[in-house]
Amino acid sequence: MSKVKLAVVYYSSTGTNYQLARWAEEGGKEAGADVTIYKVQEILPESVIEGDKAMKAHAETTKNIPVVTPDDIVAADAIIFSTPTRFGNIASQMKQFLDTTGGIWFQGKTVNKVVSAMTSAQNSHGGQEATILNLYTTMYHWGAIVVAPGYTDPVLFAAGGNPYGTSVSVDQNNKIRENENDIRSAVIHQAKRVVTVADWVRKGMQG
Repeated sequence: MSKVKLAVVYYSSTGTNYQLARWAEEGGKEAGADVTIYKVQEILPESVIEGDKAMKAHAETTKNIPVVTPDDIVAADAIIFSTPTRFGNIASQMKQFLDTTGGIWFQGKTVNKVVSAMTSAQNSHGGQEATILNLYTTMYHWGAIVVAPGYTDPVLFAAGGNPYGTSVSVDQNNKIRENENDIRSAVIHQAKRVVTVADWVRKGMQG
């Protein structure tokens, strides 16, 4: 049987969620998946990005990351999303992409996709849980199978104990406040869990 195809779809303005995506890629590959990282389309004006040193540097770093399309969702067995928190909800860039998936949803092509999510905010109570739960609402409409990490491994407690998905807080210099080794371990565990469940689903559907 072919490998599970895992798409890691992120939005990041300065790099935090890109880092989470890279750790998810690492975990997915360790679990034996074929992993591709995608970014969602940026909708901020170029002048805004050029005027912000951190945003400009991140845009340059990730210029070769492909922009996700609905076809990439169709091709994937599993998707891990990573988005910063915006007032307790997902970033508008991520929402804009999700709004383009109506066609594949209508055709039933989002059904039984195995999905999970991660997020970041500026403080530990900055809406991370609400953001992930709001993203999962779209996934319920998709007919997707949400695979949250829950409390399935001790590494999750060390990383802050968010059962809905790995989340971090960042300081004014865009540095992760938590121990990065703990966060990395939690993301890797989450990604492995997603790949494992996706493999179960594929085998079950194939009878």
